[in-house]
Amino acid sequence: MNATPILLATALTLAHANALSKPAEYLPSNLRPPAPMREFRGAWVATVANIDWPSTNNLTTARQKAELRAIMDRAVRLKLNAIIFQVRPACDALYASRIEPWSEYLTGRMGRPPKPFYDPLALAVEEAHRRGLELHAWFNPYRARYSQAKSPVSPDHISRTHPDLVRRYGHYLWLDPGEKRVQDYVLSVIMDVVRRYDIDGVHFDDYFYPYPERDASGRALGFPDEASWRRYGEHAKLSRDDWRRQNIDSFIHRVYESIKAEKPWVKFGISPFGIWRPGHPPQIKGFDPYESLYADSRKWLAEGWVDYFSPQLYWPIAAPGQSFPVLLRWWAAQNVKGRHLWPGLNDYQVGRGWKAAEIVDQIRLVREQGGADGQVHWDMRKALMCANGLDTALEHTVYSEPALIPASPWLSHARPAPPQLTVRFRARSLEARWSARGREKVWLWVLQTRRAGKWTTEILPGQVTRQPLRGPVPEAIAVTGVDRYESAGLPTVMRRQ
Repeated sequence: MNATPILLATALTLAHANALSKPAEYLPSNLRPPAPMREFRGAWVATVANIDWPSTNNLTTARQKAELRAIMDRAVRLKLNAIIFQVRPACDALYASRIEPWSEYLTGRMGRPPKPFYDPLALAVEEAHRRGLELHAWFNPYRARYSQAKSPVSPDHISRTHPDLVRRYGHYLWLDPGEKRVQDYVLSVIMDVVRRYDIDGVHFDDYFYPYPERDASGRALGFPDEASWRRYGEHAKLSRDDWRRQNIDSFIHRVYESIKAEKPWVKFGISPFGIWRPGHPPQIKGFDPYESLYADSRKWLAEGWVDYFSPQLYWPIAAPGQSFPVLLRWWAAQNVKGRHLWPGLNDYQVGRGWKAAEIVDQIRLVREQGGADGQVHWDMRKALMCANGLDTALEHTVYSEPALIPASPWLSHARPAPPQLTVRFRARSLEARWSARGREKVWLWVLQTRRAGKWTTEILPGQVTRQPLRGPVPEAIAVTGVDRYESAGLPTVMRRQ
């Protein structure tokens, strides 16, 4: 056996030990570390029909909690930084609501609380924040009963308490967006969550007026809103279609303003169908949500009624009629208020005809596109927790380094003060300790170390205020505070003397 590698390894170990045998002295420095990468990396966690969590509706409380924590752990391993958690699939609740019944997807029966009792949303927020992840609460504003629901409707469901606000449409029950009391009711549900839970965002997907249903003969069904049209729309000097779009527009604007008045750091985001209208841009073909869902999604982005926008670009790069890069460029051009553009990616297709490289290449296209600064993955359990190779591809390519969520300067210009930083020699190792200066609570810490001229970055939850520095002695150590708006302050830097 060649002894040279062994002798070399021994020498390096002794050199490292000798370096630590003398207390390292660190003094303040004007050295500046590189800015950490900024990119939203989110994933949807769907609860409707037990798509992502819980895996079935008959799990014990302990098993539900374990599955939720496993999702959060996988998100950290993949270097994601946000979870979009569905809390209201169909006028029901996966949290302790005083307004709507417990969801059947939690316990198997609508209105039945978990036993032993716990609050899933409170747990999701706690576990996400403990890991430095944002937690966005995902609401379906108008769906009142999912087509595949099996549980009996509970007495406190809106279809029982206020049947005049609910319409049967095909296999669904739907709230009528044209009813003023519906708008008030849904807003009250959303704001109840905003006030009582420490969430980081409110999220809507692509459901507004329902997707078209057909009768037994195959004819398209019209949405049954004759009563609200007669009451509110006939005198509005609008066509019925325009009146429906106005109903959605005004509600979106109202939600945004209400959230900002209560907690301005809570972001509002929407994930509409990926096409605004066929022909925009000219080569695009497909479903028209402007005509069918009465969703003028381009208007919401252009008016700045959202903090982030995640059009569901669920097509491959090479699809000519729904090209991912063509649609991405078009949406970026509509973003005149400079809001965040975080397109939704169809990870679900990996292993079902797509290769993992398709998603990796789409992320690279997003990074190259001016005005886009992140992405959202559909969906967490089936796409990112399955043996389809996507998680490994992400870890070793585009997500090899951690990233901060991009800041939202239209919400706040404040920044955390540089922290107090000390470096201590303890038990043949170094430990960095830091604390906030000022009264503002720090949401995240960015810890950076330089060795052999190269900086490495860690992003740590705000409650972490110390970290052992294992390995070779760093030349420099920097700590930066990040607030709830994802704004970073100036770093405090210590350099070895």
